[in-house]
Amino acid sequence: MSTSELNRFIVVLIYGSLVLLSLLKLSNPLRVNRKANFWFGIFLFLWSSFWLDEVLTLVKEAPVEVHSIISVQMIQFLTPIMFYFSVLFYTNPSFKFKVSDLKYLVLPVIFGINIILKRFGEFENDAAFNFVFIGLILFQALFYTGLSYYTIRKHKKRIQQFSANTEGINLNWLEYITVIIFIINIVYVVYNLSYDSTALNFFINGAFLLVIYFVGYYALKQKEIYPLEEKQREELISIDEDPRTEEVKKKLISDEELLKIKSQLEEIMDKQKPYLDSELNLIRLSELLSISTHHLSYVINTGFKKNFFQYVNEYRIEYAKKLLKDSQSKLSILGIAYESGFNSKTSFNTTFKKLTDQTPSEYKNGSGL
Repeated sequence: MSTSELNRFIVVLIYGSLVLLSLLKLSNPLRVNRKANFWFGIFLFLWSSFWLDEVLTLVKEAPVEVHSIISVQMIQFLTPIMFYFSVLFYTNPSFKFKVSDLKYLVLPVIFGINIILKRFGEFENDAAFNFVFIGLILFQALFYTGLSYYTIRKHKKRIQQFSANTEGINLNWLEYITVIIFIINIVYVVYNLSYDSTALNFFINGAFLLVIYFVGYYALKQKEIYPLEEKQREELISIDEDPRTEEVKKKLISDEELLKIKSQLEEIMDKQKPYLDSELNLIRLSELLSISTHHLSYVINTGFKKNFFQYVNEYRIEYAKKLLKDSQSKLSILGIAYESGFNSKTSFNTTFKKLTDQTPSEYKNGSGL
Protein backbone atom coordinates (compact mmCIF):
# COMPACT_ATOMS: atom_id res chain seq x y z
CA MET A 1 0.00 0.00 0.00
CA SER A 2 1.46 3.36 -1.07
CA THR A 3 1.61 6.45 1.13
CA SER A 4 -1.19 8.14 -0.84
CA GLU A 5 -3.43 5.07 -0.52
CA LEU A 6 -2.73 4.86 3.21
CA ASN A 7 -3.50 8.58 3.53
CA ARG A 8 -6.88 8.08 1.82
CA PHE A 9 -7.64 5.21 4.21
CA ILE A 10 -6.74 7.42 7.19
CA VAL A 11 -8.99 10.20 5.85
CA VAL A 12 -11.95 7.79 5.72
CA LEU A 13 -11.21 6.68 9.29
CA ILE A 14 -11.00 10.30 10.47
CA TYR A 15 -14.25 11.37 8.84
CA GLY A 16 -16.15 8.25 9.89
CA SER A 17 -14.82 8.39 13.45
CA LEU A 18 -15.76 12.04 13.90
CA VAL A 19 -19.28 11.57 12.52
CA LEU A 20 -19.86 8.48 14.66
CA LEU A 21 -18.44 10.13 17.77
CA SER A 22 -20.55 13.25 17.18
CA LEU A 23 -23.70 11.11 16.96
CA LEU A 24 -22.77 9.33 20.20
CA LYS A 25 -22.21 12.62 22.02
CA LEU A 26 -25.45 14.10 20.67
CA SER A 27 -27.48 11.03 21.67
CA ASN A 28 -25.64 10.94 25.03
CA PRO A 29 -26.65 7.38 26.06
CA LEU A 30 -25.18 7.78 29.58
CA ARG A 31 -27.17 10.99 30.16
CA VAL A 32 -24.25 12.89 31.71
CA ASN A 33 -23.08 16.47 31.11
CA ARG A 34 -26.03 16.89 28.73
CA LYS A 35 -25.54 20.45 27.54
CA ALA A 36 -21.77 20.07 27.27
CA ASN A 37 -22.09 16.84 25.28
CA PHE A 38 -24.61 18.46 22.93
CA TRP A 39 -22.22 21.28 22.03
CA PHE A 40 -19.27 18.91 21.90
CA GLY A 41 -21.22 16.71 19.48
CA ILE A 42 -21.90 19.75 17.27
CA PHE A 43 -18.20 20.63 17.40
CA LEU A 44 -17.18 17.12 16.31
CA PHE A 45 -19.64 17.14 13.40
CA LEU A 46 -18.39 20.53 12.17
CA TRP A 47 -14.80 19.38 12.64
CA SER A 48 -15.45 16.38 10.36
CA SER A 49 -16.35 18.75 7.49
CA PHE A 50 -12.68 19.70 7.12
CA TRP A 51 -12.03 16.22 5.66
CA LEU A 52 -15.17 16.12 3.50
CA ASP A 53 -13.37 17.29 0.37
CA GLU A 54 -10.77 14.56 0.70
CA VAL A 55 -13.50 11.95 1.25
CA LEU A 56 -15.38 13.09 -1.86
CA THR A 57 -12.25 12.81 -4.01
CA LEU A 58 -12.48 9.06 -3.44
CA VAL A 59 -15.71 9.02 -5.45
CA LYS A 60 -15.20 8.23 -9.15
CA GLU A 61 -17.39 11.11 -10.31
CA ALA A 62 -15.97 14.63 -10.51
CA PRO A 63 -15.33 15.79 -6.95
CA VAL A 64 -17.38 18.62 -5.50
CA GLU A 65 -15.33 21.42 -3.94
CA VAL A 66 -17.20 21.50 -0.66
CA HIS A 67 -14.82 24.01 0.91
CA SER A 68 -15.91 26.62 -1.65
CA ILE A 69 -19.59 26.51 -0.63
CA ILE A 70 -20.48 29.55 1.49
CA SER A 71 -22.61 27.61 4.00
CA VAL A 72 -19.81 25.08 4.53
CA GLN A 73 -17.24 27.84 5.00
CA MET A 74 -19.50 29.43 7.60
CA ILE A 75 -20.04 26.27 9.65
CA GLN A 76 -16.32 25.49 9.51
CA PHE A 77 -15.61 28.98 10.79
CA LEU A 78 -17.95 28.29 13.74
CA THR A 79 -16.06 25.13 14.78
CA PRO A 80 -13.78 26.80 17.42
CA ILE A 81 -16.82 28.56 18.95
CA MET A 82 -18.68 25.25 19.29
CA PHE A 83 -15.67 23.79 21.08
CA TYR A 84 -15.57 26.77 23.45
CA PHE A 85 -19.32 26.42 24.17
CA SER A 86 -18.79 22.76 25.11
CA VAL A 87 -15.99 23.81 27.48
CA LEU A 88 -18.28 26.44 29.00
CA PHE A 89 -20.95 23.85 29.79
CA TYR A 90 -18.49 21.23 31.03
CA THR A 91 -17.10 23.75 33.50
CA ASN A 92 -20.46 25.36 34.31
CA PRO A 93 -23.57 23.27 33.48
CA SER A 94 -25.76 26.10 34.84
CA PHE A 95 -24.48 28.56 32.22
CA LYS A 96 -27.27 30.32 30.32
CA PHE A 97 -26.90 32.38 27.16
CA LYS A 98 -27.75 36.07 27.52
CA VAL A 99 -28.22 38.91 25.08
CA SER A 100 -24.66 40.01 25.78
CA ASP A 101 -23.46 36.69 24.38
CA LEU A 102 -24.36 37.88 20.90
CA LYS A 103 -20.75 39.06 20.91
CA TYR A 104 -19.81 35.53 19.85
CA LEU A 105 -21.44 36.27 16.48
CA VAL A 106 -19.33 39.33 15.68
CA LEU A 107 -16.45 37.47 14.00
CA PRO A 108 -18.73 35.04 12.10
CA VAL A 109 -20.75 38.00 10.75
CA ILE A 110 -17.57 39.77 9.61
CA PHE A 111 -16.40 36.51 8.04
CA GLY A 112 -19.74 36.04 6.25
CA ILE A 113 -19.71 39.59 4.91
CA ASN A 114 -16.17 39.04 3.68
CA ILE A 115 -17.22 35.93 1.71
CA ILE A 116 -20.31 37.62 0.24
CA LEU A 117 -18.29 40.65 -0.89
CA LYS A 118 -15.87 38.28 -2.58
CA ARG A 119 -18.70 36.54 -4.42
CA PHE A 120 -20.03 39.82 -5.74
CA GLY A 121 -16.59 40.96 -6.82
CA GLU A 122 -16.20 43.76 -4.28
CA PHE A 123 -12.58 42.84 -3.58
CA GLU A 124 -10.25 44.38 -6.15
CA ASN A 125 -7.71 41.57 -5.87
CA ASP A 126 -7.49 38.07 -4.43
CA ALA A 127 -4.56 39.00 -2.20
CA ALA A 128 -6.70 41.38 -0.10
CA PHE A 129 -9.45 38.78 0.23
CA ASN A 130 -7.05 35.99 1.17
CA PHE A 131 -5.39 38.19 3.78
CA VAL A 132 -8.72 38.96 5.51
CA PHE A 133 -10.01 35.40 4.99
CA ILE A 134 -6.99 33.61 6.47
CA GLY A 135 -6.51 36.27 9.14
CA LEU A 136 -10.05 35.82 10.47
CA ILE A 137 -9.76 32.04 10.48
CA LEU A 138 -6.46 32.06 12.36
CA PHE A 139 -7.56 34.72 14.83
CA GLN A 140 -10.84 32.91 15.56
CA ALA A 141 -9.09 29.57 16.06
CA LEU A 142 -6.32 30.95 18.27
CA PHE A 143 -8.63 33.17 20.31
CA TYR A 144 -11.15 30.45 21.21
CA THR A 145 -8.46 27.82 21.73
CA GLY A 146 -6.77 30.17 24.21
CA LEU A 147 -10.07 31.07 25.87
CA SER A 148 -10.98 27.39 26.21
CA TYR A 149 -7.61 26.62 27.77
CA TYR A 150 -7.99 29.50 30.25
CA THR A 151 -11.52 28.35 31.18
CA ILE A 152 -10.33 24.78 31.85
CA ARG A 153 -7.48 26.05 34.03
CA LYS A 154 -9.95 28.08 36.11
CA HIS A 155 -12.16 25.00 36.41
CA LYS A 156 -9.26 22.92 37.74
CA LYS A 157 -8.75 25.46 40.53
CA ARG A 158 -12.45 25.68 41.34
CA ILE A 159 -13.00 21.93 41.76
CA GLN A 160 -10.24 21.84 44.37
CA GLN A 161 -12.52 24.00 46.47
CA PHE A 162 -15.14 21.25 46.78
CA SER A 163 -13.58 17.90 45.80
CA ALA A 164 -10.73 15.95 47.38
CA ASN A 165 -10.42 13.61 44.38
CA THR A 166 -10.31 15.64 41.19
CA GLU A 167 -9.23 12.82 38.89
CA GLY A 168 -11.99 12.22 36.34
CA ILE A 169 -13.55 15.68 36.70
CA ASN A 170 -10.53 17.92 36.04
CA LEU A 171 -11.02 17.88 32.22
CA ASN A 172 -7.34 17.15 31.61
CA TRP A 173 -8.22 15.49 28.31
CA LEU A 174 -9.85 18.69 27.03
CA GLU A 175 -6.82 20.70 28.08
CA TYR A 176 -4.52 18.28 26.27
CA ILE A 177 -6.44 18.36 23.00
CA THR A 178 -6.48 22.17 22.93
CA VAL A 179 -2.68 22.14 23.21
CA ILE A 180 -2.20 19.26 20.74
CA ILE A 181 -4.52 20.69 18.09
CA PHE A 182 -2.89 24.10 18.49
CA ILE A 183 0.58 22.61 17.92
CA ILE A 184 -0.53 20.52 14.93
CA ASN A 185 -2.20 23.50 13.30
CA ILE A 186 0.86 25.72 13.81
CA VAL A 187 3.10 23.04 12.26
CA TYR A 188 0.73 22.70 9.32
CA VAL A 189 0.44 26.45 8.71
CA VAL A 190 4.23 26.97 8.90
CA TYR A 191 4.84 24.03 6.58
CA ASN A 192 2.10 25.19 4.20
CA LEU A 193 3.75 28.61 3.88
CA SER A 194 7.19 27.14 3.24
CA TYR A 195 6.69 23.86 1.41
CA ASP A 196 4.17 21.77 -0.50
CA SER A 197 1.44 21.09 2.06
CA THR A 198 0.26 17.93 0.30
CA ALA A 199 3.56 16.26 1.22
CA LEU A 200 2.64 16.65 4.88
CA ASN A 201 -0.96 15.43 4.61
CA PHE A 202 -0.17 11.81 5.52
CA PHE A 203 1.63 12.76 8.74
CA ILE A 204 -0.87 15.47 9.73
CA ASN A 205 -3.84 13.17 9.11
CA GLY A 206 -2.13 10.38 11.02
CA ALA A 207 -1.60 12.70 13.98
CA PHE A 208 -5.21 13.88 13.85
CA LEU A 209 -6.47 10.29 13.77
CA LEU A 210 -4.58 9.54 17.00
CA VAL A 211 -5.95 12.74 18.57
CA ILE A 212 -9.50 11.80 17.55
CA TYR A 213 -9.20 8.34 19.13
CA PHE A 214 -7.79 9.98 22.26
CA VAL A 215 -10.73 12.40 22.28
CA GLY A 216 -13.22 9.57 21.71
CA TYR A 217 -11.87 7.48 24.57
CA TYR A 218 -11.92 10.26 27.18
CA ALA A 219 -15.05 12.02 25.92
CA LEU A 220 -17.13 8.85 26.21
CA LYS A 221 -15.86 8.03 29.73
CA GLN A 222 -16.24 11.58 31.09
CA LYS A 223 -18.47 11.34 34.15
CA GLU A 224 -20.77 13.97 35.59
CA ILE A 225 -18.62 16.75 37.00
CA TYR A 226 -21.13 18.52 39.25
CA PRO A 227 -24.02 17.15 41.36
CA LEU A 228 -27.28 16.64 39.47
CA GLU A 229 -29.27 18.46 42.14
CA GLU A 230 -29.50 22.03 40.85
CA LYS A 231 -29.22 23.85 44.18
CA GLN A 232 -26.09 21.92 45.20
CA ARG A 233 -24.58 22.37 41.75
CA GLU A 234 -25.07 26.13 41.76
CA GLU A 235 -23.64 26.41 45.27
CA LEU A 236 -20.44 24.67 44.22
CA ILE A 237 -20.11 26.62 40.98
CA SER A 238 -20.51 29.91 42.84
CA ILE A 239 -17.55 29.15 45.13
CA ASP A 240 -14.59 31.23 44.02
CA GLU A 241 -11.64 29.26 42.62
CA ASP A 242 -9.22 31.51 44.55
CA PRO A 243 -9.68 31.12 48.35
CA ARG A 244 -8.00 34.48 49.00
CA THR A 245 -10.58 36.48 47.05
CA GLU A 246 -13.41 34.85 49.02
CA GLU A 247 -11.98 36.30 52.22
CA VAL A 248 -11.36 39.73 50.69
CA LYS A 249 -14.88 40.01 49.27
CA LYS A 250 -16.75 39.59 52.53
CA LYS A 251 -16.60 38.14 55.98
CA LEU A 252 -19.17 35.34 55.94
CA ILE A 253 -19.11 34.60 59.67
CA SER A 254 -17.71 36.18 62.84
CA ASP A 255 -14.26 35.25 64.13
CA GLU A 256 -15.83 33.53 67.13
CA GLU A 257 -18.06 31.41 64.89
CA LEU A 258 -15.11 30.59 62.65
CA LEU A 259 -13.07 29.28 65.60
CA LYS A 260 -16.04 27.24 66.82
CA ILE A 261 -16.62 25.58 63.43
CA LYS A 262 -12.89 25.08 62.97
CA SER A 263 -12.72 23.20 66.26
CA GLN A 264 -15.76 21.08 65.37
CA LEU A 265 -14.27 20.27 61.99
CA GLU A 266 -10.96 19.12 63.49
CA GLU A 267 -12.82 16.93 65.97
CA ILE A 268 -14.87 15.27 63.22
CA MET A 269 -11.80 14.71 61.05
CA ASP A 270 -9.89 13.13 63.98
CA LYS A 271 -12.71 10.94 65.34
CA GLN A 272 -14.94 10.06 62.38
CA LYS A 273 -12.21 10.13 59.71
CA PRO A 274 -14.53 11.15 56.83
CA TYR A 275 -11.46 11.65 54.63
CA LEU A 276 -11.22 7.86 54.23
CA ASP A 277 -14.29 8.06 52.01
CA SER A 278 -12.97 8.43 48.45
CA GLU A 279 -16.19 10.19 47.44
CA LEU A 280 -15.95 12.83 50.16
CA ASN A 281 -16.75 16.32 48.90
CA LEU A 282 -17.62 19.70 50.36
CA ILE A 283 -21.34 18.89 50.42
CA ARG A 284 -20.94 15.67 52.42
CA LEU A 285 -18.57 17.26 54.90
CA SER A 286 -20.84 20.29 55.37
CA GLU A 287 -23.73 17.93 56.14
CA LEU A 288 -21.68 16.33 58.94
CA LEU A 289 -21.20 19.80 60.44
CA SER A 290 -24.76 20.94 59.64
CA ILE A 291 -23.53 24.14 57.99
CA SER A 292 -23.69 25.50 54.46
CA THR A 293 -21.05 24.66 51.86
CA HIS A 294 -20.12 28.34 51.59
CA HIS A 295 -19.48 28.61 55.32
CA LEU A 296 -17.42 25.43 55.38
CA SER A 297 -15.40 26.58 52.40
CA TYR A 298 -14.82 29.92 54.12
CA VAL A 299 -13.65 28.17 57.33
CA ILE A 300 -11.19 25.94 55.45
CA ASN A 301 -9.90 28.80 53.28
CA THR A 302 -9.65 31.38 56.06
CA GLY A 303 -9.10 29.24 59.15
CA PHE A 304 -6.59 26.80 57.66
CA LYS A 305 -5.33 28.86 54.68
CA LYS A 306 -5.98 25.91 52.36
CA ASN A 307 -8.52 24.80 49.81
CA PHE A 308 -10.71 21.73 50.36
CA PHE A 309 -8.47 19.49 48.23
CA GLN A 310 -5.34 20.36 50.21
CA TYR A 311 -7.07 20.14 53.60
CA VAL A 312 -8.56 16.67 53.10
CA ASN A 313 -5.57 15.15 51.32
CA GLU A 314 -3.18 16.19 54.07
CA TYR A 315 -5.22 14.00 56.44
CA ARG A 316 -5.16 11.17 53.91
CA ILE A 317 -1.38 11.37 53.50
CA GLU A 318 -0.83 11.34 57.28
CA TYR A 319 -3.04 8.25 57.53
CA ALA A 320 -1.16 6.62 54.64
CA LYS A 321 2.19 7.34 56.32
CA LYS A 322 1.04 5.39 59.38
CA LEU A 323 0.10 2.43 57.19
CA LEU A 324 3.42 2.62 55.36
CA LYS A 325 5.31 2.58 58.67
CA ASP A 326 3.36 -0.45 59.92
CA SER A 327 5.73 -3.38 59.43
CA GLN A 328 2.89 -5.84 60.13
CA SER A 329 0.71 -4.50 57.32
CA LYS A 330 0.39 -6.69 54.23
CA LEU A 331 -1.20 -3.96 52.14
CA SER A 332 0.42 -3.04 48.84
CA ILE A 333 0.99 0.59 47.84
CA LEU A 334 -2.26 0.47 45.86
CA GLY A 335 -4.07 -1.06 48.84
CA ILE A 336 -2.79 1.71 51.10
CA ALA A 337 -3.90 4.30 48.56
CA TYR A 338 -7.45 2.95 48.57
CA GLU A 339 -7.45 2.48 52.34
CA SER A 340 -6.43 6.13 52.78
CA GLY A 341 -9.26 7.51 50.65
CA PHE A 342 -7.58 7.88 47.25
CA ASN A 343 -9.29 6.43 44.21
CA SER A 344 -6.17 5.70 42.15
CA LYS A 345 -2.50 4.96 42.61
CA THR A 346 -1.59 7.87 40.33
CA SER A 347 -3.36 10.51 42.42
CA PHE A 348 -1.94 8.94 45.61
CA ASN A 349 1.65 9.01 44.33
CA THR A 350 1.31 12.56 42.99
CA THR A 351 -0.18 13.94 46.22
CA PHE A 352 2.25 12.01 48.45
CA LYS A 353 5.24 13.28 46.49
CA LYS A 354 3.96 16.85 46.59
CA LEU A 355 3.45 16.86 50.37
CA THR A 356 6.48 14.83 51.47
CA ASP A 357 9.02 15.22 48.63
CA GLN A 358 9.15 11.41 48.54
CA THR A 359 7.29 8.66 46.75
CA PRO A 360 5.28 6.21 48.91
CA SER A 361 7.81 3.48 48.02
CA GLU A 362 10.74 5.62 49.13
CA TYR A 363 8.98 6.43 52.38
CA LYS A 364 8.10 2.78 53.01
CA ASN A 365 11.64 1.59 52.30
CA GLY A 366 13.05 3.55 55.18
CA SER A 367 13.84 7.09 54.02
CA GLY A 368 10.84 8.40 55.90
CA LEU A 369 11.33 6.38 59.07
